Amino acid sequence: MPAALDGRVHVGTSGWAYPSWKPGFYPAKLAAKKFLEHYATRLNSVEVNYTFRQLPTAAMVASWLAATDERFRFSFRAPQRVTHFRKLRACGEIMAAFSGSLRPVVEAGRLGLVLIQLPPSFKADAALLESFLGESCGPCGSAAEGGSGEGRLRLAIEFRNAGWFTEETFAILRRHEVALCVAESDELQTPDIVTAPFTCYRLRMSGGYEAGELEAITGKLRARAAEGEVFAYFKHEEEPTGALQAEQVLRSLAGSQH
Repeated sequence: MPAALDGRVHVGTSGWAYPSWKPGFYPAKLAAKKFLEHYATRLNSVEVNYTFRQLPTAAMVASWLAATDERFRFSFRAPQRVTHFRKLRACGEIMAAFSGSLRPVVEAGRLGLVLIQLPPSFKADAALLESFLGESCGPCGSAAEGGSGEGRLRLAIEFRNAGWFTEETFAILRRHEVALCVAESDELQTPDIVTAPFTCYRLRMSGGYEAGELEAITGKLRARAAEGEVFAYFKHEEEPTGALQAEQVLRSLAGSQH
């Protein structure tokens, strides 16, 4: 696995458990239980969507850590109970249980970030955002889980309603050192604004990216790495296009440091 810019840039896709990536990314005869191990030889991070619907078990987390080396970083999607059901209201206990389930990843120094992805119907509410971040930006497992006060979760928020893209929103994110997730899709483009000591990109254009576009993405990630850690995740599709393009960007970044 190439190390990009001294480990400051982490590139991957949203998930890894896709048999349809054979044989373009995974070897044709590779067993599904070996997918993550192989993935981690070619990419250095993954966005785990499993946590959107349920918390991972301790055994599951342990297997993920065992399948990857110390340079690999896991990012996690926050539970839908937070983003879609409660819609950021009274989420302290849910976030505490969620962060508690991730504690082994935090303690191993393997946590990337937590993605708070809001639905498109969720309109801007600055007071609610301020309240949620005030409640959720404490140390990992510190509320209901009896955490030690160490291992603060890094949060990135993906707004999918353009009404959130205001200076008031950005100021709140900066106050709590939460990243504005810069997401691009066929439906919406997030402004590329830095609000935290780290940055997060979700590259979701359908059909992937042309060579010139990948060069531009590589240059952007290289520039952001001068300011702090960078996390970038390509879209999963039935074809392994996103994984292969993520690998291309990672190799370009690794090659540029020599």
